[in-house]
Amino acid sequence: MRQPKLLPPTVQRWVEQRTGPVVAVRDASHDWHRSRVWELEVTGGARRYVKVSPPVKFFTRETRAYRQVVPALGPSRAPQLLDSRADDLALLVTAAPGAPAPGLRLTSTEWRAVHSQAGMLCARLHEAGELGPDDRAEAEGSLEAAADGAEKYLARAGGRLTGGEQQLVRDYAAQLRRVGPVPLGYIHGDNQPRNWLWSAWLALVDFERTRPAARVQDLVILTVTEWLDHPDRQEAFLQGYGRALTDAERHALRCLTALDAVNCLAWGPDNDHPEVTARGRRTLDRLMKEDQP
Repeated sequence: MRQPKLLPPTVQRWVEQRTGPVVAVRDASHDWHRSRVWELEVTGGARRYVKVSPPVKFFTRETRAYRQVVPALGPSRAPQLLDSRADDLALLVTAAPGAPAPGLRLTSTEWRAVHSQAGMLCARLHEAGELGPDDRAEAEGSLEAAADGAEKYLARAGGRLTGGEQQLVRDYAAQLRRVGPVPLGYIHGDNQPRNWLWSAWLALVDFERTRPAARVQDLVILTVTEWLDHPDRQEAFLQGYGRALTDAERHALRCLTALDAVNCLAWGPDNDHPEVTARGRRTLDRLMKEDQP
């Protein structure tokens, strides 16, 4: 059992300048060492969350997302940014309604409803305004950038992949460069149930990876986890999303799952995260089997 992470005193003083005295603090970080999030109870019983981002890049992305992209989700569909402090890479946000979907004992019907609303919210996020020139350039290069990362992850994974598996990843990286035009927009970047809060409706949280990109990149984790065992949830998501994927998106998605697999096999063991490691191994085993002549 990990030790609770302590809210830095400088961050607490900054928060209290905006909220009044903090009555209680609960460590709400994800289960990895760089995640630092706290749930706060302030005077009057209101709940707030404060997050200290691991790198500057994530702080910058998340601050911008809350100001420019997240409002497109609608009221009560995400936290609201109250303030940010660049010196500490800290963000102070309101509490969104609901609880993380994985911790709830949902029925199959309820899970389909969750995925349907997730599809609807992703569509809103993906269409959150026109891309400016710089954002469009970043989005247009996002699949190429993903393909460029293959060799880095292969090097980090080392002997965790066989020679045949390494070649499969390289082949899919090469294919990803040739898929052609796909729809672009702002993606969540970590779109999965742990970042979905469910009550009477769905809310999204955690926007540190929100960026302009190929929209299909938001479906990779769901494809290799939730949807693999529950295709009805994929159907519900796409109904909420409002359209089927294009042929180019389906091809890109398969390529991206291969790159996700090697990323998981590089990151998971190095960070003592067996769930991520298992995700990568399962995907790679499936692709190797399906691609056999």
